[in-house]
Amino acid sequence: MSNKIGIMMAVLACCGGTAFAQSEMDAFRYTQTELNGTARHMAMGGAFGALGGDISVMNTNPAGLAVYRSSEVVTTLSLSSTNAKTGWLGTSMDQTKTKVNFDNIAYVGYFPTANDEGIVSWNVGFSYNRLKNYQRNYRMSARGSVNTSLSDYVAMRAYGTSSDKFADNPYSNPDVGDWLSALSYNAGYIDAYNDDKTSYYSSFGDNDERGKWQPYTLSGAELQVSERGAIDQYDISFGMNISDRVLLGATVAITDLNYRMNSTYDELFTNDNSLYMDNYFATDGTGYSFNVGAIVRPTDFLRLGVAYNSPIWYKMSDAYYAEAGSYLTFMENGKLTERKLDAKTPSDAYTDYQFRSPDKWIFSAAAILGQVGLISVDYEMTNYKNMRMRDDYGNENVFTNDCIKEDFKVGNTVRVGAEVKITPQFAVRAGVAYSDSPLQDQLKNGQVEVRTVGTIPFYTVDKGVTHYSVGLGYRFTPNFYLDLACVYRTYKENVYSFSNLFDEGGQAVIQAQPASLKTNTTKVALTLGYKF
Repeated sequence: MSNKIGIMMAVLACCGGTAFAQSEMDAFRYTQTELNGTARHMAMGGAFGALGGDISVMNTNPAGLAVYRSSEVVTTLSLSSTNAKTGWLGTSMDQTKTKVNFDNIAYVGYFPTANDEGIVSWNVGFSYNRLKNYQRNYRMSARGSVNTSLSDYVAMRAYGTSSDKFADNPYSNPDVGDWLSALSYNAGYIDAYNDDKTSYYSSFGDNDERGKWQPYTLSGAELQVSERGAIDQYDISFGMNISDRVLLGATVAITDLNYRMNSTYDELFTNDNSLYMDNYFATDGTGYSFNVGAIVRPTDFLRLGVAYNSPIWYKMSDAYYAEAGSYLTFMENGKLTERKLDAKTPSDAYTDYQFRSPDKWIFSAAAILGQVGLISVDYEMTNYKNMRMRDDYGNENVFTNDCIKEDFKVGNTVRVGAEVKITPQFAVRAGVAYSDSPLQDQLKNGQVEVRTVGTIPFYTVDKGVTHYSVGLGYRFTPNFYLDLACVYRTYKENVYSFSNLFDEGGQAVIQAQPASLKTNTTKVALTLGYKF
């Protein structure tokens, strides 16, 4: 290999950051939820903003708590099967994960005042709800068509930092802000070639017979990812019924978040040259929020609702660990030489920080069709541009927050649900919910650099999610009932094994080849309830 090889250096975008800077994609991951709650709520697509009368409304429009005319206890169990299918350069792969979940348990208390006008009743509710399951495994593999190596990406990304700093205990050196570059250098992915050792080229290449450097041909690459964890919320809610025409409500919520990710990335070159990178990542957070809402009944058959859901203010902690290595064979002084290197980051690395999720507005309408059935519609508007990352002392993460402002927009969700009573005891239900991608086109289309957290090079790009649901309910007695729901969720994403990089003119100098990822989840939920 030559030390005089020149390659074009990228001018990194403003979204660069230090090893522990949480990225815009991490912020988005922690805001995602699913169609959740009771089986009736799920079967009707979650469209309960104006309808009320279900414990799930504590998470959306708590004014729906004031619809109750009795006290109630309720709990929900579910079985979900998640299939993740990838397509990367002509190769399709899929993996399935099945899990039993305890989704919620709740109590609603009904306290009438014996008034016919004014405040007719009060309601109080306490609930636990699982808002999100991160359970998913996916795998993507390509053979013979991969044009760019992770080592090429890191060679560009490492530009400007002396290799002496990478080699001399980089993980405790405050001048080394990029742990991915440090790990890659020590794992043998890249070598410095200029006199001041601040410019790099991929180690996976050699000189041809004319002395011109040529990269090795990539014969294949594979990424495997395993995700675990959940978002759980604990609610205390209050509802007030004013003259059976105006319903008001408020919720105070505590949210627990935990996310675990293990990943393995491998590349194979000609002549059995190879690299690997294993990442282990864990996030834990606790936050608080509030919801307020109102429902107005202008007529007996029409209800209109509006609710505001505040951001969740989180205290978060991330933990990281990574291992990487390379195996190289090359000609040096006319002799075939082998080089095998392995490296790892400290096993106790972590960072504490603060995160504010986006806030939401929900506008709803419901038509009550006598004793026969009902139709309900919700429109939810989520301002993802309002997400914010700060360090543990409250100082703003300027780079990440600027990227959030540039790369995100308002997200829109529409939920529609219907219920028909076949008999006074038996009801059938159906619903649909669709959320568009809140990512701006430049991020969705890979036209900006994306910096990820720690030493993790890959990320996913949201393309929208749809829920289809059906269900039924049966009332065994005036007090005891059972609800069933089946929800089919399809979530489309693109997976980048590493980010594109661009020069000053906006031309891509490193161009990743994304894979498609479609995650289909089938969930069957059972709710048992008792009114008293």
